[in-house]
Amino acid sequence: MSSSNTQSKPKNMGTMRCSSDGLSNSVDISADYPVLRTYLRSLSMPTTHLLYLHGFRSSPQSFKARYLANIIAQRHPQVQWWCPQLPASPAQAMAQVLAGVADWPSRSMAVVGSSLGGYYASYVAQRKGCKSVLLNPAVAPDETLAQYIDSHQPLWHQPANAQEEAIFFRAEYIDELRALSVRALPPGGPELGIFCTGDEVLDWREMVQRYPQAQQRIVQGGDHAISDFATLVPEVLSFLELP
Repeated sequence: MSSSNTQSKPKNMGTMRCSSDGLSNSVDISADYPVLRTYLRSLSMPTTHLLYLHGFRSSPQSFKARYLANIIAQRHPQVQWWCPQLPASPAQAMAQVLAGVADWPSRSMAVVGSSLGGYYASYVAQRKGCKSVLLNPAVAPDETLAQYIDSHQPLWHQPANAQEEAIFFRAEYIDELRALSVRALPPGGPELGIFCTGDEVLDWREMVQRYPQAQQRIVQGGDHAISDFATLVPEVLSFLELP
């Protein structure tokens, strides 16, 4: 496995104003993305609260969610962990998540998202002003998921206490996904993107273009599920600055 960091010059993004826990700062980010990354990192603190958002048709029973949950429980028991089962409706999913983290401290919380969960993670990070880890994130789910409109989609694994083995993807979910887009906004906090060139579902090059301001880890090969996630966890933990 090898990696490379991708950096590109941004368009003029002007001045960003960040507000976190009552603090307000402004910084000129028109220069380049390394300046922005450094500034955002300066605002963050060691992670005390960690949110994990699973992908489309997935659940808290996914390998990555369970593996990371076990690591947190064993090595960082003082960190508050939450990986909710997300409803099919994007609007309902984000309402549930934002209500659940409403009292979490912005500067010391972080969100990890996989696939569609990565798209959600960017939205949550924007709303909370926190760190985010994006695992093969969906860039334009309103386009890639449109093929499933008005169809039942089986879940990859049965979530605990679930009464159904499939979800029905409604047409209105597309508009809900579009309403959650934060692509035109500066990042809410420091970002780590893990993108696999062997992703058979999403195009890793679109991820690189979508997150030029992120600390990027390009994994040569791999797959959409990031089957070798265990080998990447040390980088994730280092980025999160867990106590």
